[in-house]
Amino acid sequence: MVEAAPTGRLVSQVDLTPEQVAPFHLTGFRDYLSLEAGHSPNTIEAYQRDLSRLVAFALTRGARDPGALTTPLLREFIFLLKDLGLSGATIRRHVSSVRTWFAFLAGEGLVDRDPSDRLETPKRWRTLPDTLSLEEVDRLLAAPQVDESLAWRDRVLLELGYGAGLRVSELCDLGLTDLLLGDGLVRAFGKGRKERLVPVGRSIVSAVSVYLHTTRAELDKGKTKGRLILNARGQPLTRVGAWGIVKKRAAQAGIQKRVTPHTLRHTFATHLLEGGADLRAVQEMLGHADLSTTQIYTHVDRDYLRSVHKKFHPRG
Repeated sequence: MVEAAPTGRLVSQVDLTPEQVAPFHLTGFRDYLSLEAGHSPNTIEAYQRDLSRLVAFALTRGARDPGALTTPLLREFIFLLKDLGLSGATIRRHVSSVRTWFAFLAGEGLVDRDPSDRLETPKRWRTLPDTLSLEEVDRLLAAPQVDESLAWRDRVLLELGYGAGLRVSELCDLGLTDLLLGDGLVRAFGKGRKERLVPVGRSIVSAVSVYLHTTRAELDKGKTKGRLILNARGQPLTRVGAWGIVKKRAAQAGIQKRVTPHTLRHTFATHLLEGGADLRAVQEMLGHADLSTTQIYTHVDRDYLRSVHKKFHPRG
């Protein structure tokens, strides 16, 4: 029997028996690669090694033949490789191995469907920015000093970026009519102008209220277009302007890593997941149409859990 591998370790192919491997038709696939496809011995060995690893992984998940493999299961396997720090080139080769293998299986009539056709490669994965710690978030939010003329404007931008996880375009487009502060909500319009309501905490409500009655009232010269966040000339803040504010305040806070508006959105999602939030709830708050888009954030949560285990567990 193949034991399930602990998170963070690749399953071993060493102890697999011929009886366990036979249903996956790796021998026939090797012959196909050599005799029909004409691949080099090195390529054939690499493909066999990749697929042996997949077979060992599949058996730990109860999949005992190719027909039991699903797209989510294949995606889990690829994400495991990514979590383990394998290079993008190596993971792309694994994906190529799986796709070529399923093309062979389908051509031979050994499977009825190909679950690898929607499998993403690393080049399509989004590169996620650094995550801020809670201590770094506190320093960043405290960076605008109350004696500065635009301190409350900047505080609102930072609070909404981290506290509501809004995209930079959503921050800049946020209108006064989108504030539902009495209900603890803001209305955001995401990609395709899709509307969603995002809960906001008391710190955001407080910062926005102060900003509305002080800084914004002073900046309003009739050119606001109803936008919440304004630049120094009383016009709607641009995306470039938002980037500049976040960069400036991060430097003031002494944060060494690169910080952008998307860093705040990413930190919002990561901290929710670390706190135990449901993935679908995070999907809704981020405005992702597809749950798989939200799932790219979960590797950070796994990294966090492993770091906690290593730090605090006696056998970590």
